[in-house]
Amino acid sequence: MWIQKEVTIQAKRRGFHLITEELIQQLPELNKVKIGLLHVFIKHTSASLTLNENADPTVRTDMEKHFNVLAPENAPYYEHTYEGPDDMPAHIKSTLIGASHSIPISNGRLNMGTWQGLYLCEHRDYGGARTLVVTIQGE
Repeated sequence: MWIQKEVTIQAKRRGFHLITEELIQQLPELNKVKIGLLHVFIKHTSASLTLNENADPTVRTDMEKHFNVLAPENAPYYEHTYEGPDDMPAHIKSTLIGASHSIPISNGRLNMGTWQGLYLCEHRDYGGARTLVVTIQGE
């Protein structure tokens, strides 16, 4: 079985946001998969996806702080500046973190570790809703 669809994640403020449950709610097809893979791809260049700690929200705030050090706003060497001071850092962060993940499906559920969750990493101050292409492969 193959299923592919686009899902929309509500607009989030800048930061790292746990979206596992928001995504699962839009995927009733998961219940039909005994064994398979979920591939998630974000269709944006200023946001990204990652898997990380799902329990302590300070991990997400620390991630935001750290990536702001790695890719600061208003660096004097940026040439791509016409979309605002958060734009070029957003592209850098997106490249560093990545645009997709594959997650195993077992018995109708995402088979992640106890402390793992999927994050939407919003790198723009006003990024808007984000579109994910979700592909389910399985039996």
